[in-house]
Amino acid sequence: MTDFIPLIALAAIAILVGFVGLVWSADRFVAGSAALANSFGISALIIGLTIVSFGTSAPEIMVSLNASFIQAGDLAIGNAIGSNIANIALVLAITLLISNIPVQKHLLQHEFPILLFVTLLSGVFLFDGQLTPIEGWILLILLPCVLIFLIKIKKRSITPKELEQETEDIPEMSRKHAIIWFVIGLIALMISSKILVWGAETTAVYFNVSPLIIGLTVIAIGTSLPELAASVASALKGHHDIALGNIIGSNIFNLLAVMSLPGIIFPPTMGPEVFNRDFITMLAVTLIVGGAVFFALKSKNTPPKLGKATGLILLASYISYYIYLFTQS
Repeated sequence: MTDFIPLIALAAIAILVGFVGLVWSADRFVAGSAALANSFGISALIIGLTIVSFGTSAPEIMVSLNASFIQAGDLAIGNAIGSNIANIALVLAITLLISNIPVQKHLLQHEFPILLFVTLLSGVFLFDGQLTPIEGWILLILLPCVLIFLIKIKKRSITPKELEQETEDIPEMSRKHAIIWFVIGLIALMISSKILVWGAETTAVYFNVSPLIIGLTVIAIGTSLPELAASVASALKGHHDIALGNIIGSNIFNLLAVMSLPGIIFPPTMGPEVFNRDFITMLAVTLIVGGAVFFALKSKNTPPKLGKATGLILLASYISYYIYLFTQS
């Protein structure tokens, strides 16, 4: 086939097909998983905080798995860091430009401190340019600990309205249909991620670009599409807390689940730019959001909220990062 269609064209098609497949299959996989859990009587709150929240990170996790198995750990690391940067400086920025987002104290008391801790811990692990199996396992083991903590906190503090928003995406279907969609979604996720990783690797080789750069840019933006769709939809529906909480939760998942996998499966060795450029950018935009939430809560506005100014600052940061990334590369 490559005699008729250039290899790079096939790679581009593979990336496009992979993205579409990932978005569709992640939605089906999460719907089936949530409905299946619901049929077994699992609490709607737990489903909303685990399975539904996991859904927007499912594409990154599958891409990381496939990249790790073909010893392209730098692509997986780039995907995790790049997705976190895109979630904050692109997805949240666009959401804020569409609608102001009211903020609540619990974000600064619970979710954000966890994200900041996990971000700093990942920086400690990336500082030497390596991610060892022990470090990968530490990140992965922290995931259920964080989930259990958040579930306990939410059970004590969540309001009926917030519970309805958290769980409104849990579909109603029979157990048989839930199993079918769970299996179809999982298989499609595996196939789509494999196609996408092949296209990304081929593109990197063709243009003599590091797989890290492909992971930080093309793959990161593509796998952040579910977060963009979920956050914009939540903001337009008036579920502002979900829009911001979804991004924070997804970033925690990315660092604990997505970035841990290459360390466990095939530990990558990375250049100093991963810490000095990419991690520092991720930390910087995370701190910008944390600072914006802090000052919003201290302001006299009722309710406290993030607005277009924060969105513009984040978007400008994202554009600046991309310019620096490509000029340096």
